[in-house]
Amino acid sequence: MVARINMNQISVDKSYLILKKWWESIDLTNYEKSILNKDIITFNQQLFRLKEKQLRIGIYGKSGVGKSSILNLLLNKNEFKTDIINGSTKNIESKEWCLKLKSLKTIELIDSPGFDFCDIEDPEGIFSQINSSELILFTIAGDVNRNEMSQINSFINNGKKIILVLNKIETWDVNDLKNIVKNIKLKLPQQPNIPIIFNSRNNIKNDITALLNKNGESLLTFNTLQLADKLFLKIKEQRLKRRQREAQSIIGKFATIKASGVALNPLIFLDIAGGLALDAVLVGELSKLYGLNIKGESAKKIIKKISLNNIFLGASQVGINSSFNILRKFFLVTAPFTHGLSLLPYGPIAIIQALISIRSTKIVGKLAAREIFNKRKGYLTDPSHIIKKIIMKDPEIFSHTTIYLNNKKNLDNNLAVFLP
Repeated sequence: MVARINMNQISVDKSYLILKKWWESIDLTNYEKSILNKDIITFNQQLFRLKEKQLRIGIYGKSGVGKSSILNLLLNKNEFKTDIINGSTKNIESKEWCLKLKSLKTIELIDSPGFDFCDIEDPEGIFSQINSSELILFTIAGDVNRNEMSQINSFINNGKKIILVLNKIETWDVNDLKNIVKNIKLKLPQQPNIPIIFNSRNNIKNDITALLNKNGESLLTFNTLQLADKLFLKIKEQRLKRRQREAQSIIGKFATIKASGVALNPLIFLDIAGGLALDAVLVGELSKLYGLNIKGESAKKIIKKISLNNIFLGASQVGINSSFNILRKFFLVTAPFTHGLSLLPYGPIAIIQALISIRSTKIVGKLAAREIFNKRKGYLTDPSHIIKKIIMKDPEIFSHTTIYLNNKKNLDNNLAVFLP
């Protein structure tokens, strides 16, 4: 577990060292390096930006809302191409913004084509690049429509810090602007609190400068943590996929051993004790496969827990098998008196017991794997553990953190589909 972190006291340098140490602790196979190459490069680039205190501001919106003009206004010169024809920006472009800040060395402004521009070759790639920015200026030229809200919600679900920039305000009178802002606020979620600012030279520049001076380091660190967390989620997914077959093979092997023992063993106490012992060994083998080392009493506690939570499993472990064993013993004892006729049901009962044993072992294996998977979450050097410790004075940033963690929890739980 990572110690409690106060992002208003910790420096970017310390954040970098924490994440660098975390990344060096991740032992990747060559296969993982190959299949996750793009994500690894993206994270390493972000880690470098954290070290060099380089923050990125991406601008996003429909075609013709004046995104490039806003960036030129911030730069105080015409660096980004503008035109009276919508869609003058066709690719991602970036320029450095020479802004003097307390803790950040470099600010990079990233321009993007309109998300509704039909000639974009890779709209998802454009979204992804803007989504990796620390701050997003979502530009609108009036009330937001359904497509714009869909894009805004995508950024919110990714835990991004957004500012809505209402551009081309000269086309509206004061009352119209008030109504537009009111309608926009009704459509936006209450959390996070997304600020709406009017595009004028002083408004936008002063607001962004104040935000970056106050929370620039926090935004940069949080964004790096997010990318680390998303990469780690993909690593876990790959490992669970690979281990799924191995786990199924281990469960199948123990099911066969247990079924053979149950079918051949006529003694009740040996049957039950042997079955529980095999289940404990199975839990131990699965725990090794999934990166834990559960033995002895800990394994038995897991078996007890899942047996109590599963009616069939609890009954088959003791009740059903005990009943069948009593019947088998009865048939053996009465065989001399019935000239062997009482042995006729012995074989079918043994087969039924074997089938029940196979079924119960598979249930034990699957439920134990899930229990180990959930238990292991507390032992992982997961970047989300660092994010959970973040304390921020700015509630707007903190609310974005909370939204990201809630959505991330759902993604993490979805990995359970790759269990046996």
